[in-house]
Amino acid sequence: MMRKLLFCFFVLCYGGLQSQQTEEVLLSFNEYLGYVKKFHPIAKQAQLNIDIGQATLMGAHGGFDPKVEVDYDRKEFKGTEYYDRLNATFKIPTWYGVELKGNFEQNEGTYLNPESTVPEDGLYSAGVSVSVGQGLWINERMATLKQAKIFKQRSAVERDLQVNAILFEASLAYFDWVHAYQDAQVYQDFLSNASVRFEAVKKSAQAGEVAAIDTVEAKIAMQDRELNLEQAKVRFMKSALELSNFLWMGDNLPVELQAHVIPETDLSGDIDKTLEIMGKPLDSFTMENHPKLKSLEYKVDELTVAKRLKANKLLPKIELQYNFLTEQPEYISSYTTEAYKGGVAFSLPLFLRKERGDLKLAKLKLENAEFELDDAEIRIKNKIVGLYRELESFQKQNILIDDVVFNYSTMVSAEERKFGFGESSLFLVNSRESKLIDAELKRNAVQNKFYSAKAKLFNSIGINPKNL
Repeated sequence: MMRKLLFCFFVLCYGGLQSQQTEEVLLSFNEYLGYVKKFHPIAKQAQLNIDIGQATLMGAHGGFDPKVEVDYDRKEFKGTEYYDRLNATFKIPTWYGVELKGNFEQNEGTYLNPESTVPEDGLYSAGVSVSVGQGLWINERMATLKQAKIFKQRSAVERDLQVNAILFEASLAYFDWVHAYQDAQVYQDFLSNASVRFEAVKKSAQAGEVAAIDTVEAKIAMQDRELNLEQAKVRFMKSALELSNFLWMGDNLPVELQAHVIPETDLSGDIDKTLEIMGKPLDSFTMENHPKLKSLEYKVDELTVAKRLKANKLLPKIELQYNFLTEQPEYISSYTTEAYKGGVAFSLPLFLRKERGDLKLAKLKLENAEFELDDAEIRIKNKIVGLYRELESFQKQNILIDDVVFNYSTMVSAEERKFGFGESSLFLVNSRESKLIDAELKRNAVQNKFYSAKAKLFNSIGINPKNL
């Protein structure tokens, strides 16, 4: 499959350099979307969301990494050692506001503060620091890690939504390209008919079988078809350029379609399979796994964590510390309750205005996100239901317009036979044929709207195709 795609795109890029290359090359819808998903910069950018989520989670885990802190001070003046102090600490943060700590302290000097006096070989300590008020059940480290885990999950559905959006836009561009190509083919076919008819009328006029004025009418009809064909070619060329916006190769190289590349015109069996909407009746669709709603739910979860953290800020800061002291850390028995260092730290703002304001703001943001989620759910549900109804209508419209085209074609054939027998006029033939052209153009338009409705359903469901 990949070799086929690479060959196709080699032809697209370099086929125009070969002047003798005139054979038409088909670019199927499935191949086209496969390359959009693989090489388009926006699709690649969407994949970065996963990497960003993983990097964010890794950074959040860093809040629980063990830490080593070393503080060394020395002062010597006029040959006197005032002090020489070494303080080394190893800390292990844990989940619930608890921090394990080991410490080594060695101090000496003439003017050393008496409270810093320790044994000659230094003093060891091992203990714990516990936040029993603010920071016990949730703190900055815990909140950051929880939000990072949620963000990683959210980044996956955001990636799917971003890929879905670019594939949706690319699909509409392809359908417009198909529509322009089919219109050009209609005018090309009827220009051939008008040319043959003009030559036949011209010979009949020279033979005196019809009036010379009929050649003028036949030529006007031919020129009108030729004018319409040129306009259709311009539209086809512009739609091809629009399609080229979505075509890229590796190393971020844009691709421009050549004139001999044509689209797949019969998408009825391919579009549902490519967009992976085949076999998805309305009653089987569930809102729980919709990526847009999942993204909003993750947003609500993140804001819920933020609200809990802000609510925790209303509690007083109470930090308890207890450390066993010993000169011989290698002996467990040396750690006794008779040698210790401990303390309590307490702080609380008197009015808590900042904390209460932050909590209120967090609650409002959470409430706003919940409203957004409820609104998105009903909008998506109604849009999907409407698209299913629209597709049912287009299926009926396709049947009707096919019947209309068939009947107009029958009328034109009958009028041409009558004209050949001399029982009709060129004016009636051209009039019948104009109606047939309009009907075929209308059929192309209805088909384009039908395909676009399928793409809108694909976009509304938020599918990220796995088989492209």
